[in-house]
Amino acid sequence: MNYKKIVVAGGGVLGSQIAFQSAYCGYDVTIWLRSEDSKTRTQPKLDELKKNYIDTIESLDTNDENSWARGIADIDHFNKEECLQKVENAYNSIRLEINMQVAVKDADLVIESMAEIKDEKIKFYQTLAPLLEEKTVIVTNSSTLLPSMFAKYTGRPEKYLSLHFANTIWIKNTAEVMAHEETNKKEFDEIMDFAVSIRMLPLPVLKEKSGYLLNSMLVPFLLSGMDLLTNGVSDAESIDIAWKRGTGAPKGPFEIIDTVGLTTAKNIVEQYQKVPGLMSPLLKKMMLPYNYKGMLNMLNKYIDEGKLGKSTGEGFYKYDKS
Repeated sequence: MNYKKIVVAGGGVLGSQIAFQSAYCGYDVTIWLRSEDSKTRTQPKLDELKKNYIDTIESLDTNDENSWARGIADIDHFNKEECLQKVENAYNSIRLEINMQVAVKDADLVIESMAEIKDEKIKFYQTLAPLLEEKTVIVTNSSTLLPSMFAKYTGRPEKYLSLHFANTIWIKNTAEVMAHEETNKKEFDEIMDFAVSIRMLPLPVLKEKSGYLLNSMLVPFLLSGMDLLTNGVSDAESIDIAWKRGTGAPKGPFEIIDTVGLTTAKNIVEQYQKVPGLMSPLLKKMMLPYNYKGMLNMLNKYIDEGKLGKSTGEGFYKYDKS
């Protein structure tokens, strides 16, 4: 694996994090965005990430291994000043580009991190394919959609696979690596190595599975929470408290949705509603009774009011943006 230039397509919650973490680990990083408006929305995310990385580094305690941020440094080799300098270097080096041809020139790896909308992803790959050099590998950070759904549109199915991250990747540093039938083993192994190089723990997914490992467990949980709210069983805060107090988890479903963004939640609900064939028979049986229409109506109301989650200062909860 000899990657140097990384291009992240999409500057959303995870796209911006993937870009920042890659730059933190020394890669030459460009974020491709659709428009100037997208740049305006992405830059504040990078500003916030710089602050979050600095706050995390300042709070690291080498005597508390359980709370260690492994995406930042190894506990046995922690140098605070060195880590803080890496944050500055990352922040100052990331480029935002709306010209796709300029963005992907000489790219070793393109990481697609766009909305969970099949047609938009297909259009992106069709536009991208003729612009890439032969060496370039493409991965998707899709949360639910399978790489085999898009491989033929990439122009290089043998060099295309999935690389999925958890939110707050500098702390929750896992990366799920999933191939499809045409993916070369060489590229699969290189992406596993790349994940290690940006301080992730690579988790091989040996069969194509919508939702991979994490979201196969997380999405039904979020849908269950939204279903309780949509059907008037309880309010968002009480549902979250029930989960947190009952399990010891740090966040409930609506706090998680606010973190990843209500638009992402909407796209996932639509995907699970429209493509039940992606689910196992047991999961399908469990999830069909859900009030998907009610969930979408609820999410659309929040989205229409500009309440997209933490990134906008309000979703199911309000947040201090000062």
